[in-house]
Amino acid sequence: MRKSGNTVASKLREMQSFFGLEVTGKLDEETYELMQKPRCGVPDVGEYNFFPRKLKWSKMNLTYRIMNYTSDLRRNEVDRAFKKAFKVWSDVTPLNFTRIRSGIADIMISFGTKEHGDFYPFDGPSGLLAHAFPPGPDYGGDAHFDDDEVWSDDSKGYNLFLVAAHEFGHSLGLEHSRDPGALMFPIYTYTGKTGFVLPDDDVQGIQELYEKCDAELSLDAITELRGEMLVFKDRKEIKYLFFFWTRFFWRLHPQMVEAELVLLKSFWPELPNKIDAAYENPIKDLVFMFKGE
Repeated sequence: MRKSGNTVASKLREMQSFFGLEVTGKLDEETYELMQKPRCGVPDVGEYNFFPRKLKWSKMNLTYRIMNYTSDLRRNEVDRAFKKAFKVWSDVTPLNFTRIRSGIADIMISFGTKEHGDFYPFDGPSGLLAHAFPPGPDYGGDAHFDDDEVWSDDSKGYNLFLVAAHEFGHSLGLEHSRDPGALMFPIYTYTGKTGFVLPDDDVQGIQELYEKCDAELSLDAITELRGEMLVFKDRKEIKYLFFFWTRFFWRLHPQMVEAELVLLKSFWPELPNKIDAAYENPIKDLVFMFKGE
């Protein structure tokens, strides 16, 4: 029992030190108030309890899949929040994120309550808002959001974009920051999503893992097709190139030995088995696909 007590006191001291509180090793009023604030469920101090530190993905092209949705927002609002959250990190690194709609993605995203299958249960409204696992196999990279919270796209409840951007930082290998102004600070604070700029502390952290974007790189054209960014340089596409044929399409990337064959409906479940033409309206973020005359 004495050993257990010392362990609790030690953890309290670590937490108090992390948040800049008076280090007493006791659950005093200031510490208790801090523990009641809405926060990320990933540990603040020491190593991740279940993974070694300094993990990172060994590739720059990552996939994500949204497994289910909260009822607090429309599906397109959830999709948009997650897409924007990933863009926070891809804007300052060479990372690229592609959404898939079936199969196993690098980052599997889901909403759940209480015990939701990973042995790290949520605690109901407020408290722990979400958690994510660092890069690796199995749960590695996955992000889980507590559906007992009220999720929003503004200041009501908890802003899904801000929480997701934080959790995806963990999915990429970042730990919590001691800087209260950093996105990776563990306590939730609504900062307003319009014109969000990633704080310098977070930029330095993610670029330490994945380096900076190439400041000398110039591009000829960029477009996007349902989450796939197409980038052209000197008349050559340096991301993905699509070839459609009957019920399938091929994706080709310069780093691929051969093109990847994909079933059309696995990427766009709502489409017919065959398309004849496609048109993108980038202003409205819409892609029109045509079948027949």
